[in-house]
Amino acid sequence: MITPNSPLEQFAILPLIPMNIGNFYFSFTNSSFFMLLTLSLVLLLVYFVTKNGGGNLVPNAWQSLVELIYDFVLNLVNEQIGGLSGSGNVKQKFFPCILVTLTFLLFCNLQGMIPYSFTVTSHFLITLGLSFSLFIGITIVGFQRNGLHFLSFLLPAGVPLPLAPFLVLLELISYCFRALSLGIRLFANMMAGHSLVKILSGFAWTMLCMNNLFYFIGDLGPLFIVLALTGLELGVAILQAYVFTISICIYLNDATNLHQ
Repeated sequence: MITPNSPLEQFAILPLIPMNIGNFYFSFTNSSFFMLLTLSLVLLLVYFVTKNGGGNLVPNAWQSLVELIYDFVLNLVNEQIGGLSGSGNVKQKFFPCILVTLTFLLFCNLQGMIPYSFTVTSHFLITLGLSFSLFIGITIVGFQRNGLHFLSFLLPAGVPLPLAPFLVLLELISYCFRALSLGIRLFANMMAGHSLVKILSGFAWTMLCMNNLFYFIGDLGPLFIVLALTGLELGVAILQAYVFTISICIYLNDATNLHQ
């Protein structure tokens, strides 16, 4: 139960359109609304940039932003996915998924910084669902490209036979925890940062409303800290989208090339 004015109140999922189908409860929540809003903003941005058949010869600010994201993801894919299977054809197959993942996470994280909005990526089930979906896809790609030989990553070369069962078990657990770590890292960073900003903001506002000169002067310290943390949280929002995406690229590279 989340109490009013709690730092966790901003993460509460509220049903906007309740729906019941038999014994199952479905509802269109604030989380669903902001996910659709983020997706709509991304699609509108891409549409207005490319509606004239590829954009302007001299790009404006929005077109420059789209081109910057596109070039950044393209360089990321070229750098992280290589080796024997690093042909352009293979990279082109992975590029759209990685581009959509980075763009969606980036816009979700950034719109969560807007006051009275909702941070979609601050919920564990959402980040876990995204990470597990990509993890299952990467595993399927690994089996498609390598067949049963894909299982060879569980046993590094040159391992003594008596240690093989233990190492296979450890490698399997480590491989499965990749998906879990992706979701936890994104969720924990976004939730912790927003909670800290909320706590310090409430503290600074309380001191500011004391109608006392001493409290007003003492309020400048927490106020500056809140401003600094807001800038830091903005950097974390961008960084976490990048870390999630580059991790996906590394896992794809391991699945296609079987790096030990």
